[in-house]
Amino acid sequence: MTTELAMQLGGQTLRLLGARALLWPARQALLIADLHLGKADVFRRAGIALPAGGTQGDLQRLQALVQQHACRELWILGDMLHGPLHRTAWLAQWLAWREQQAGLDVHVIRGNHDRQLAAPALRVQLHDQVRLGDIVLRHEPQPEAGAWVIAGHLHPQIALPALRRRFPAFWLRPGITVLPAFSAFTAGVVIQPARDEQRIACVEGSLVPVPPRQV
Repeated sequence: MTTELAMQLGGQTLRLLGARALLWPARQALLIADLHLGKADVFRRAGIALPAGGTQGDLQRLQALVQQHACRELWILGDMLHGPLHRTAWLAQWLAWREQQAGLDVHVIRGNHDRQLAAPALRVQLHDQVRLGDIVLRHEPQPEAGAWVIAGHLHPQIALPALRRRFPAFWLRPGITVLPAFSAFTAGVVIQPARDEQRIACVEGSLVPVPPRQV
């Protein structure tokens, strides 16, 4: 098993990371999807008891990646938030994290959960989608003529019967790469790929390619 895997996407060399992220070395950029800040808070307000620390844990993982790869840019491909921008613990944690990463340019592609996203308050730049050369960054994985799409939204997972568990996964489709959800507190959908599609599971920080379908 390996923690990184280089791939050619849209004429660029990008690296899949077992930590559920994509690295674009030429831009010193880290790409993640579906951070879902405040999701645990939404559940708690609904009366569902959950352990604390989800947001802090995700931000610690994110900080480790940004520092390890000396990133200058962070791209969140939709669903940075999970609900309204309440003055709850996660907001203070995010703002403290931004102070620590003051030199990092943070870009957010608006997702379906980001209707209440206030970009200035969160110190991010907000976009509907972005085209960088032959690569299009968007939330929903819809194809784009003449470009390679990198997206999130679906929270792809793989069921590995030998381990009796599901794991987040990269879903590599023709012209589209779907990233796994970065948030540790996020469910997903076990994907059923076509024959020309590839799945790579993220297992405890390592990448595990799953054999393609034979029929």
